[in-house]
Order: sequence, then structure tokens, then C-alpha cells
Amino acid sequence: MNNLLLKSYLRCKRKAWLDLWGKKSLKTWSAQQSIHLITEFSNFNKFTDGDLFKGRKACEKGVKGVIGIKIRDTLKNNLKIEINPSLLIRTNGDSIWGKYKYLPAVSKLGRRTTREHQLDLALCSIFIERFQKAKIEYGLVISSQNHKICTEKIFINKKLREKAINLFFELNESLKHKIPNITENRKKCSICSWKQFCDKEAESNGFLTDIDGIGSKTSQSLKNAGIYDVKQLASCDKSRLKNKLSINDENDFKKINQLINQSKSYLSGLPIHLKSYKDLLDLLKKLNQGFYVFDIESNPDDNHDFLYGLLSIENINDQTKNFVYKSILNLKNTNKYNLEIFKQLNLRRSWPILHFGETEKITMIKMAKIINLNKFEIDYLESRFIDLHLLIRNSWILPLKNYSLKTVANWVGFEWSQKNIGGSKALYWWIQYSNTKENSFLEKIITYNKDDCLATLEIIKWHLDNAHKFLKES
Repeated sequence: MNNLLLKSYLRCKRKAWLDLWGKKSLKTWSAQQSIHLITEFSNFNKFTDGDLFKGRKACEKGVKGVIGIKIRDTLKNNLKIEINPSLLIRTNGDSIWGKYKYLPAVSKLGRRTTREHQLDLALCSIFIERFQKAKIEYGLVISSQNHKICTEKIFINKKLREKAINLFFELNESLKHKIPNITENRKKCSICSWKQFCDKEAESNGFLTDIDGIGSKTSQSLKNAGIYDVKQLASCDKSRLKNKLSINDENDFKKINQLINQSKSYLSGLPIHLKSYKDLLDLLKKLNQGFYVFDIESNPDDNHDFLYGLLSIENINDQTKNFVYKSILNLKNTNKYNLEIFKQLNLRRSWPILHFGETEKITMIKMAKIINLNKFEIDYLESRFIDLHLLIRNSWILPLKNYSLKTVANWVGFEWSQKNIGGSKALYWWIQYSNTKENSFLEKIITYNKDDCLATLEIIKWHLDNAHKFLKES
């Protein structure tokens, strides 16, 4: 039993059980976890000015930061516990080593300090106090924002310590029983190492939350109305459901109708087309002159767009022409390369800019303001963007759990040249490149970005072909 299991338990009871009892061969590598570990070590090293060492002897020497220490102890009822503090920070005080003592510290990737951070610090502090024979008043949460190390004090009072201990006993009891059931709302499970294992078990359950647009709140409302799974939702009469849910708002009624259609599509495996012929003609008119496909790779924690990828398509219907891909690296996050992407986009000022999701448009408009483009230029730039993600959502109901680029592109038949790839892995490669300057990581990122552009192109081709087919048949 250890504090790492408690952290897992706070995220998901099933994860904690699997971490202890699950077959390790069924776990998958998590890019997000690797990013966290790399970032954590980097932040700890910066915070301690490189005075960072491992093990108990480091405590005896009084170094500024200590990692890799294990503290074994016993709680009441003879419950054995092992504490693995992420980091110990030297501060003034009296301990078994002399005129100094250590405080626990944890790392965070995002901007929000969570219950997990607080309780981990509280649990660790109890046993570090026993270990060093010195009181701990607070712990530290360490993070990096805009290349600067930030710290936050978490005061560890009696109430917080009691919560941590009680949760630890609750965890211990939970681990004595069979594996907990899969949580219904699994949209937050994307970075978990046990995701694939749980996915296989969840496939046949018919959870309402498997339907795009249904979270915990909507799921509970539907259950209150007597709808417990996807099949029931698909066969439900929308007017009756409206009455059961006591819906008066027209937008909410439209949402219910959409969810019913989404569940029908999900069960049948067939798409449902929503748009008109005019909409299709308007889109074709825009794209027939040629267009760009645009995709950005970023490190959100540093507000750093490190790669701009641009695919030029002169004629989407002419398969004999090569689609030209260009990557612009912005390794040092300077305006020089930001200006270069504007230069490329303006080579064909009349061309629309196709992208998947809102990031690319928001980024470029923000950048345009920074480099002082006038209002007319910004408005014209903004008019060129076509968000394919929004277009697909407004045009189709697809038999999918979500409408991410990977999910939609895989469904239409596109395959990435690098297997088991995603944004987290690309970010992992970027962090590795930043630390090692090894060009092979950059090559992988560029290949991934090019594939993202090609995937976007494949989706728009599918949309144009199938929208025309559906409208012709209707």
C-alpha cells in the first residue's frame, strides 16, 4: 500500500485496483504520463538550482532537493504503508539531521491545483514528520508557466490530514474486493494506461455516455425519465421524451432530437446527413479555386506553437497532382517564423484555409493583432477559415463516440503512417527534442503533422462525395 495508489484512487477506483492487481502486460504506454515525469524532473531541477539528489543519504547531506526516497511505516490495525514523495525541499528547522528539515512537494502540469495534489501532500507530510522528527506546516505545488517556475503553498491542517488517512483506509478496503465496475462517463479516460483494457469490457454495455453529447448530467436526466441505455434512447419517441423531461426550451428539444438520432446512427453504423444542397454548392464554390489545409503543433503549457503545417491543394478532384506539404518550424518561439506562416498563407490570398477545430483560427487572429494587421486585413483573414470539425458536426450525425480528428479520419478510412499516435505523443516528442536536440524527434513530429493535414483532406473529400450522394438520393 502506498501513496501512489491513493492518487490513482482519487482519479478512479477501478484504476487503483488495476494498478495493484491488474496484469501489467495489459497496460499501455501513456505519452501524457511520460510528459508529466519529464516536466516534473525538469521543474524540480530548476527549482533546486540543480541541487537535486536521490535517496536518504541526500537528506543526511542536506541537499536542497531530494527525490527517489521511500519511507515505510505502519498505521493503526497494523496496516503497512510506503510513501514515495515526489520531492523533498530543504527548509529551516530542527530535525534528526541538524538545523534543517524537509517539506513535501508535488508537480502539476495544468493550471489548477486539485484535491489529488492536496491529499498527496497531506498523506506524505504525516510520515515525513515521523521520518525526520520535525513538524511540517505546509507543502509545495510546483509548476512551470511561460518558462518560469511557479510555487503554491498548501497548508496542511488537521482536517486535511484526517481526510487523507480516512481515504487511505477506504482505499485499503476497496482493494480487498473484486474489481470496481467501469465508470459510465469515460470521456476523461483518454490518457489512462488501462483505457484499452476497459474499452473492451465497455463495448457491450450500451452506456448512454458512449453517445456524443451525453455527459453525467444528461445521462442522469435520461435515467430519471426511464431511459437507461443506448437502445432505449434510439427507440424513444422524441415528443414523449420531451414530456418526460419537462422540456419547454426549443434548443433543449433540438438537443434531445439530436441525441436520439446520434444513438440511432451509433447502433446502425450509418451516417445521417443534415445539410442542404445549397450548403454543398456554397462549399464547393469556395474550395474549387484551391485551398490550404492548416494544422498547428503546440506546447500549451509554454504557449509555444512550435510547428505550422500547410498542405496546398490546387484541385481536389485531380488525383494526378501532388498535394504540396510545407512545414514551418518555430523552435525558439519568435515572431520571425510567425511572420513566415502569414507569408505562406498570403501567397494565395483568395484560397480558403481548412482546419479541424478552432485552435488554428484563434491562433492566427491573435497573431495578426500582435503584428498589427489592420482591421480590414484581420476581417479578411478570418473570413478565409473553414472549420471542418464544425462543418462535419453541422452536416452529419456519424456513428461515432466523438468527433475528434482521429476518430472521424479513422472512420472514413485514413491511416496514420506512425501507429498509436496522437497529440500527446507529438508533444512528448517535442519535449524530448527540446531536451536532447535530437533531430529524429523533429522528423517524427513533421510526419505526424503532415498526416494530420492529409487526414483533414480525406475527411473533406469524404464529406463532398457523400453529401452529394445523399442529396442526390433524397
